[in-house]
Amino acid sequence: MRNIAGGVLRWLPLLLLAAAWEAAPRLGLVSPSLLPPFSRALAAFWQLARDGDLFLNAAQSLWRLAAGLALAVVGGIGLGALMAWYRPVDIVAAPLVRSLYPMPKSALIPVLLLWFGLGDASKIALIFLGCLLPVLMSTYNGVRGVEITLIWSARSLGRSPLAVLFGIALPAAMPDILAGLRTALALSFVLLVSSEFLMAKDGLGYLISFLGDGGAYPAMFATVLAVALLGFAADRAFLLLTRRMLAWRG
Repeated sequence: MRNIAGGVLRWLPLLLLAAAWEAAPRLGLVSPSLLPPFSRALAAFWQLARDGDLFLNAAQSLWRLAAGLALAVVGGIGLGALMAWYRPVDIVAAPLVRSLYPMPKSALIPVLLLWFGLGDASKIALIFLGCLLPVLMSTYNGVRGVEITLIWSARSLGRSPLAVLFGIALPAAMPDILAGLRTALALSFVLLVSSEFLMAKDGLGYLISFLGDGGAYPAMFATVLAVALLGFAADRAFLLLTRRMLAWRG
């Protein structure tokens, strides 16, 4: 019984939001042309899914997101670990990282559009650049925060610096790394949709822009809802993966 009550309370805010969305335009609190009722958005969602437009554009968007995020994970963990472990790498790379970190990554859209055009490469590059730094910084801070006694103990047993990095430091830094990955995952959806608004011929962001320009607002909100559902599902899946990977912590 307690589990059922907990499940209801967990989903209650979303149910209340859906009810408020449905009620506001029907009661005249908001113009239906600005915010169609939730039921109309759901009907448009079903129509887009049945026609295949939603799935085709979602598949294209998810491919770009996965490619850009995968490159950011590999590059961010690799460079962050090297910066934390080897002083010369830190001296060379740290000024560049600190100067790029506060810059809004959406400001790169015109540059990437000029360099890569409207194809997949520009979106993948933006997601990679935007997600790289959160992963890099979390890896850097995590490796730097490993207890020095663990490193000394491993070195006293004759382990090489590289073996200590991969065998001791990176596993110990995994909670920080996973926190950075979760931030990057959320950011990747923002960057994906932003880039597809301006420099795409397909994808969910493009579909939102196209439907909005055409006045098909229920379908536009349905696509926004699809992006929100995909982001929510990705975050829940990542949390499940995080719990499994950190199960050793008890």
